[in-house]
Amino acid sequence: MQENEFLKNTNFISYTESTYRKSEFDTLSSVDLHQKPVENVWVNTYGLEFLGCFKEVILKNKLDDFLIKLLMDKEHSNKVITLENMLFVSIRVLKTEDSYLDSEQMIFILNTDFLWSIQEKKGDYFDWIRKRLEGNKGIVRKKKIAYLLFLLIESIIDNYLETYQKHEAISSEILDASNIKPTPEFTSLVEKRKQELFNFKKATLSLRDTIIKLESVKIEGFNTRYFGELKEQTNNLISNIDFELQELESKINLIFSIQGHRLNEVMKTLTILSVIFIPLTFLAGIYGMNFEYMPELKFKYGYFILLGIMLLVTILCVWYFRKKKWF
Repeated sequence: MQENEFLKNTNFISYTESTYRKSEFDTLSSVDLHQKPVENVWVNTYGLEFLGCFKEVILKNKLDDFLIKLLMDKEHSNKVITLENMLFVSIRVLKTEDSYLDSEQMIFILNTDFLWSIQEKKGDYFDWIRKRLEGNKGIVRKKKIAYLLFLLIESIIDNYLETYQKHEAISSEILDASNIKPTPEFTSLVEKRKQELFNFKKATLSLRDTIIKLESVKIEGFNTRYFGELKEQTNNLISNIDFELQELESKINLIFSIQGHRLNEVMKTLTILSVIFIPLTFLAGIYGMNFEYMPELKFKYGYFILLGIMLLVTILCVWYFRKKKWF
């Protein structure tokens, strides 16, 4: 049963500059990664659960048996492992699921004449490469396996960029600069987007490190000069992420500034009211004392004079505050 599922989810392409052949396998014993010396072979498998089939293919094709141990682990970080005339490359591919960032495992096993790609989930990033191979478009059929790996990783970077742009568009609409609100809800949205970007940047930096490792691979016949272009693409993506992080940080600072300004306005109003009522309270306190000899208390118009003095003090305070442009 597992063998049938493995064969169903595995396809085979071999090509040279002048030939192209696409086929499927009938049995595990027919999975031959080593074709004619001049042919390049690309085998693609959907699913990481076929460990028994992986083991049989590895042993049948006399590949490094350390690959069996590597394939037993379904959760690899981005890495490049150099084996005997062979590379093991694992990459976590970012994808969007219901507006949330998700990832899937992708593994590449290759030497100078074959590449075996294993994808965790069915769903293709590489269909455009197959069409170029089939239609003999561009230079892909003129190049060796290193160039095919370059195109596959470039497709992954394009997926990173597409995922970033999709989330960036959603973020720009929700967190538009003209719609900044100093509310806990808005601040929470900004912080959530910042966390997404930190995770995205971490994944992109890890991918760039993988590409840098590929640049330094020393395998005869494996051309590494293509990978410098991929490094530049990831650098550009990281620059875009950093720029958006700076914008979000500016929005957070603006929110704090608005909140601080509002608090200052409230405190200023309370201070002005306090300053006005301090002398009034002082006057009221004096004439609220129960001393027997207070001549003003016997005066017929004393009450109205006191109210007048209070009113005058209030007017003078307001005039002074207006002159100082405190309100």
